[in-house]
Amino acid sequence: MRLGGPVFVDTDDPAALARAHTAEGFRAAYCPRVTSQEPERMREIERAFDAEGVVIAEVGGAWGNMIAPDLEKRGAQIDIVCDRLAVADEVGALGCVNYSGTYDPASSTAPHPKNLTDECFDLIVEVVRRILDTVKPKRASFLLEMMPSVFPDSADSYAALLKAVDRPSFRVHLDPVNIITSPRRFFNNRNVIKECFEKLGHAIVSCHGKDIVMYPTFTVEIQECRPGTGSLDYRTYLTELNRLPGDVPMMMEHLSGKEEYDLAKGYITGVANEIGLSF
Repeated sequence: MRLGGPVFVDTDDPAALARAHTAEGFRAAYCPRVTSQEPERMREIERAFDAEGVVIAEVGGAWGNMIAPDLEKRGAQIDIVCDRLAVADEVGALGCVNYSGTYDPASSTAPHPKNLTDECFDLIVEVVRRILDTVKPKRASFLLEMMPSVFPDSADSYAALLKAVDRPSFRVHLDPVNIITSPRRFFNNRNVIKECFEKLGHAIVSCHGKDIVMYPTFTVEIQECRPGTGSLDYRTYLTELNRLPGDVPMMMEHLSGKEEYDLAKGYITGVANEIGLSF
């Protein structure tokens, strides 16, 4: 396993950034800022992180709506994702991650009545194939973020997408927190995690390290939180992750600053040590 997250250093130099990850004890990283118009910088990033033994786990897909009902907006976002996947391939990243989007014209993530329909599933398949057939990545995979209200919203729907897309460069980014959407899943998150690894483990390229809390309200309110402050079964999560071949990275995200990331890192590595594992 590898652990990674942001580093808080005032530099954009690839070598200094790579060393900062090593100094934090990270063996995985988010891709530093780079565009497809900077070929030399892409090469510098790859060389610098290789020299430190730090894997670039993911390049963000610019987090936009790939299934927007407006065809012009949809096409523009697909072009952006294609560009980011090409960057991932050039810098030697494991993958480019994006979420599918939504039929809601005013959002890129909001729930919509059509998001969990066969029509939406088929559209996502079409879009993912279009991206992969356009870029034809040689090293990087294209990965979809698991989401609460659009496919993939479960291990089964992700497995179905893998089969339907039928492209070797379409693989899995695992974020179990995003699919814990009910009290049933919350209180049985150990089984949710185990199901994900059972059905998707062969294709998992990277994962996110977050946590989940359910508030004592009459209607269900579930929110992500810092690792160690919620109820995600990290013993199961790390045990299953460690069983995968290779050093699959777990990337921390969505925290407010270095102090929060240090606390999260301490919790995750502490659980790993308790069960005889390490990053």
